[in-house]
Amino acid sequence: MSVDPDAVWLVIPAYNEERMIGRVVEDVKRHFPNVIVVDDASTDSTALEAKSAGARIVQHPINLGQGAALQTGFNYALLAGASYIVTFDADGQHHVEDVSVMLDHLIASRADLALGSRFLGKAIGISRGRRGLLKLATLFTKITTGLSLSDCHNGLRVLTAKAARTLSLRQNRMAHASEILNGIRTHRLNYIEVPVTISYTDYSREKGQTFGDAFVICRDLIAAKISA
Repeated sequence: MSVDPDAVWLVIPAYNEERMIGRVVEDVKRHFPNVIVVDDASTDSTALEAKSAGARIVQHPINLGQGAALQTGFNYALLAGASYIVTFDADGQHHVEDVSVMLDHLIASRADLALGSRFLGKAIGISRGRRGLLKLATLFTKITTGLSLSDCHNGLRVLTAKAARTLSLRQNRMAHASEILNGIRTHRLNYIEVPVTISYTDYSREKGQTFGDAFVICRDLIAAKISA
């Protein structure tokens, strides 16, 4: 990896992830020292497990959603002087080894963001239904943003400090993923896609999105477009 790990901050939004968050943080910290877990008002011991594993903790007093947790993490990392910010899921489906590869591609291409793609890489254990849901989401995003992507709802991303400052997330919940892509188009940020591996487990499938969630995402995005 061609970048100093101290310049990289990983932001992990978490809600009721006590079963997995400790292992995720321990794995990440073997590669990157700066890890922020934004505990989105969990009702379990997520914050305690993450802190014990070595993460810095920011806690929301009420549950605001993943988009709000990411924005909180961006603000914290930028104030701490981050040059690069990585968004990383708390359920164990991401592989920290992919982050170094994404950073190298980001720097070599001089892009503003590197977006992970499971469909250019590997999606281990993905169900047919989830694959179909993600393909529909990608089509919807292409129609609404004009961006041609292979995977629009992958939580593994690497942003430069410039990109993190430029993108101000207003969609508190899951629609933030499409909002990020809309922000790329609006602000003409340069992006690349990088193949990554997503490993689905019984646990991550329990935490994943449903078709009902997809409807809510579309509703939130349409409402935001109308009110813009």
